[in-house]
Amino acid sequence: MEDSISKQMIGNRLRKLRKEKGFSQDELAGYLEIPRSSFVNIELGKRNISVAELMKLSELLGFSLDRFLSKDYEMELDIQKVSEVEVSYRQTRISIPELKLLKLKNIILYLLEKSGGKANMEERMLFKLLYLCDFNFYEMYEEHLTGVRYIKLSSGPVPARTEGILREMIEQRLLKRIKVEYKGSPRIKFLPMVKPDLTKLIAADKEVIDQVIDRYSDWSVSAVNEYIQSDLPWKATEEGDFIDYELVFYRECPYSARNYDHSDL
Repeated sequence: MEDSISKQMIGNRLRKLRKEKGFSQDELAGYLEIPRSSFVNIELGKRNISVAELMKLSELLGFSLDRFLSKDYEMELDIQKVSEVEVSYRQTRISIPELKLLKLKNIILYLLEKSGGKANMEERMLFKLLYLCDFNFYEMYEEHLTGVRYIKLSSGPVPARTEGILREMIEQRLLKRIKVEYKGSPRIKFLPMVKPDLTKLIAADKEVIDQVIDRYSDWSVSAVNEYIQSDLPWKATEEGDFIDYELVFYRECPYSARNYDHSDL
């Protein structure tokens, strides 16, 4: 454990993350296989937490261990709400994407409508399918699908700002966040409360999204994560950095979206 931050700071950060994700102290104590009193003392800064325990929590709650332990760590929970105004693109293609908020919300609803009922479709799986949609679309059409930027974390690619967007969708009653047990561990799932507005998606959008759903939605979270981490955009990116969309043009089979070989499935 690094000496850069105190036990109290670690406890405060864990408590904020736990509450944001909707977990109780009992649930996370059970997940770590420790008494609730021990977890309470961690949050109060009265008990040390091991690196192994933090790594396990980082997998469930979706945070980078290095960033979490740094002095200048800024909680992603403080993300400002995103404007509903959809950003227009410049005529020339850009490598730094701009967020297409309305399209993103409808793609999330579409992914959940098509595969949200599957047992493996927890929050992390949603993020991974969204990542594959975005990067496959960029390789196919050299344009951004949603404009989301993804950070490379040990738990997989994490879409930046999405926590705030999901919170907005819950407040707008577009989504409902629920907790479920999956293979003996607590997980977060989202249920769509409305149907996606398919007028916000063009044929090319839907084609790529449907390909991702058909190919990957039945895989386990770990299998999809292993697949992504074997792909060049992930391998060429440093931990904690944004994954550059331009790296998709250096993909090789079976990862290239332009050369699917269904015999590999």
